[in-house]
Amino acid sequence: MSLDLDETHDPSLRSWVDSANDLQTDFPIQNLPFGRFRCRDSDGWRTGVAIGDQILDLAKAGLVSDAEIKPIMQASLTDRRRLRARISRALLQTDGNDPVARESLIPQAAVQMGLPCEIGDYTDFYAGIHHATAVGKLFRPDQPLLPNYKWVPIGYHGRASSINVSPSSVRRPLGQQRGVDDSRPDFGPSRRLDYELELGFLVGCQNVQGEPISMARAEEHLFGVVLLNDWSARDVQAWEYQPLGPFLSKNFASTVSPWIVTMEALAPFRKAFLRPAGDPDPLPYLDSQANRDHGAIDIELEVWLQTQEMRNTGFVGDRLSQSNLTDAYWTAAQLVAHHTVSGCNLRTGDLLGTGTLSGPLPEQGGSMLERSVGGRQPLRLSNGQTRAFLEDGDAITLRGRCTRAGLRSIGFGTCSATVTPAAG
Repeated sequence: MSLDLDETHDPSLRSWVDSANDLQTDFPIQNLPFGRFRCRDSDGWRTGVAIGDQILDLAKAGLVSDAEIKPIMQASLTDRRRLRARISRALLQTDGNDPVARESLIPQAAVQMGLPCEIGDYTDFYAGIHHATAVGKLFRPDQPLLPNYKWVPIGYHGRASSINVSPSSVRRPLGQQRGVDDSRPDFGPSRRLDYELELGFLVGCQNVQGEPISMARAEEHLFGVVLLNDWSARDVQAWEYQPLGPFLSKNFASTVSPWIVTMEALAPFRKAFLRPAGDPDPLPYLDSQANRDHGAIDIELEVWLQTQEMRNTGFVGDRLSQSNLTDAYWTAAQLVAHHTVSGCNLRTGDLLGTGTLSGPLPEQGGSMLERSVGGRQPLRLSNGQTRAFLEDGDAITLRGRCTRAGLRSIGFGTCSATVTPAAG
């Protein structure tokens, strides 16, 4: 696990980029997340690091030899730490600031952000036990969790081609739906469009097919984390998901934030991973002392909704929920170990979604399905509007932040998308 703290984590560090020293910024010098950008549509993608409201062009600054992010992601943990240290020193406030780095800065507002890397395969897990329990109660009040939940990380293979970078739009999907009292299905735009508050772990270095990744090495294969909104058409899902799980209800769109917060940047925010008393211990291939000691990551999460009416009046929107990655039932290392124990080979850029991250309280639900109790209890918003599920014009924004006493807080930027009408 990437737990070693070094000079790059020092909370006293300041950058010569003034905006990076603002206590409210997501991107102080202690963060240094990676992303891909270009200045014009005709330009090729370049790799940069966010620092305050600026981007450091790594190749232009001479910090890497290739403008592509893939070689950085594939590098060993030792090489990644060395690069992080070089970037930190180039941005560090000293008597003689780095003139090459200064000439390699560009405002974030002046560029187009792309997907933070080329995403190959996408696997979505179901690691949020509070979400699984709340949804299970809607359909199986007497047995919300299926017998396998506390033994095996549940997941399914998603669709990478429809993953878009924030900010973006999401077209309301078409599909089959059948109501409880209907004798046959109907076809049309989803009437129960939903968001899902998730995090996505991006794979760095690969493993060879047939060679599982152990818990001891699992996090060495992870490069970093993005915010992830895995949009869902709940009415389509309810009709199609048996017996093989989600299909059209999930494949139409997912949205990720443009900046990858590295596992190294998250090292100061690790916590012990504890199972509730009475729950079974994981099977040996999913367990390690290191995972128990510091397998959890303290990431605070929020969901915000801005309706079209709110936008028209200049109102930023309502916060719908708050939760934390520490509420998840499975850690990042366990997801990697389980995914590969069959011999599956993960490749650089593969995305592992956590599944919806809800808190233990009803108001901490990470989806409208939970917040509106399956649509039966619509939410009343601050401007008097109500929502059971999302309507056209609604914009959902996810935010994430790591905060701990004595440390500089770091953030993930935003993951935002606006619902547009269905095709036709």
